Amino acid sequence: MEQPLFLAPVFQEKIWGGDKLHTVFGYDLPHDKIGECWAISAHPHGTCHVENGPFKGQKLDELWDNHRELFGNAKGDVFPLLTKILDAEDDLSVQVHPDDAYGLKHEGELGKTECWYVIEADDGAEIIYGHHAKTREELLDLIETGQWDNLLRRIKVKKGDFFHVPSGTIHAIGAGIMILETQQSSDTTYRVYDYDRKGDDGQPRELHIQQSVEVTTVPHVDPELHIIQHNQGTSSVTEYVRTPFFNVFEWAVDGTLTLTQGGLYTLVSVIEGHGQLIIEDPETVNSTETYDISKGTHFILPNQIKKWRLTGKMQLIASEPGIDA
Repeated sequence: MEQPLFLAPVFQEKIWGGDKLHTVFGYDLPHDKIGECWAISAHPHGTCHVENGPFKGQKLDELWDNHRELFGNAKGDVFPLLTKILDAEDDLSVQVHPDDAYGLKHEGELGKTECWYVIEADDGAEIIYGHHAKTREELLDLIETGQWDNLLRRIKVKKGDFFHVPSGTIHAIGAGIMILETQQSSDTTYRVYDYDRKGDDGQPRELHIQQSVEVTTVPHVDPELHIIQHNQGTSSVTEYVRTPFFNVFEWAVDGTLTLTQGGLYTLVSVIEGHGQLIIEDPETVNSTETYDISKGTHFILPNQIKKWRLTGKMQLIASEPGIDA
């Protein structure tokens, strides 16, 4: 019987990070300023390894290269998705990401479209999401003259909010917010503004004004969201977004939730509660494997697993590759 791939997260120290990945999720952290948990990643800057089964100890990029059948023989040189949990104790830099064409040409890697599910948010916490410039010339002028209040669009957020952040969107996560981020597997970030913070070397952190102006979508347009919820008894599936890169869902389990493979494979993160993942063997009657899962568990359901059940009381965020991934 095919097994899920449980993954060990990789932690990234950040100037704006805190300790909530320990206090909220219970992870043992290597430093006290951890901003990112790369929960499901095959990116070379932080590659997860498998914790169970016949592939135990292997890295996700190795599985992509050598066992593509696990991923439905998907095309592509790199595993296309990356799941993170971000803890913003302080404001992140104001930034923007390129699309695939620009990223591959200038950085040698994919562009970065992403989306955010807000796990926690302090009262009054806000994000920067978009800008007010009408032309690229106005965008450059507002950046160069530091008119941030006139340029940046601020939105207050709360637990449970969801945002789609296409490449070309100026954005920043504000202090006091923890999110789960589903994104293309890219680590290319162009900083527009960083509050004049200094890095470990005592110098202001690098900005990327030319690249930012070149890749930013002008004028900003909010992507339309068509959020759909399907109830299954007292449990539910909420479809947040479908893009060429990824489809993202929330699975709210209160009792039992039965699901089937909708894409080539599925990435799953438990963000609240605990319960069981039950895999049925399609070739053997009444043959199942049960796995205990809880808050902070991350796994991939490979292509060969076509149906599963979740039991207990928990909240999970799941994603699958889109048509262009």
